[in-house]
Amino acid sequence: MRINLSPQRRDDAIEVVKAGDTLTINGAPFDFSALPDGASIPAAEIPCDWIAGPVERIVGDLHLTLILPHGPNPSQAVAFPAPIVNPPDGLVALPADPTPAADPIEIEEETADVDG
Repeated sequence: MRINLSPQRRDDAIEVVKAGDTLTINGAPFDFSALPDGASIPAAEIPCDWIAGPVERIVGDLHLTLILPHGPNPSQAVAFPAPIVNPPDGLVALPADPTPAADPIEIEEETADVDG
C-alpha cells in the first residue's frame, strides 16, 4: 500500500486505521480488497471527503491519496509529507505537528472593599 498525502489547511482531524486492504477513516470503513490489479476507482465514486484522488491497484499494491489537515503554520514534515509505504495494520502514523498548549485560565480574585 502506498498512501500519498495532500496537505490542506483545515481545523478538523483525520484518523486512519489499516486492516489489510481496508482503511477505516474517521470511523468509516472502506474495503478495497475487491479492486483488481490495474483497476482504479475515481475519488468521486468513493463516499469519503478525505480521499483526494483515485484509488488504484498497481502491481498488487493499493495506491491512494488522502487529505492531511494541518494548522496555520505547518512544519516542513507536514507541509511536504513523504508517502507512507506499506504501513502495518493498525493506526496509521500520519505526520502531525504538536498541538499547541492551551493558555492557562487566569482566575482573578475578587476582593471586597470593606469599610470597617
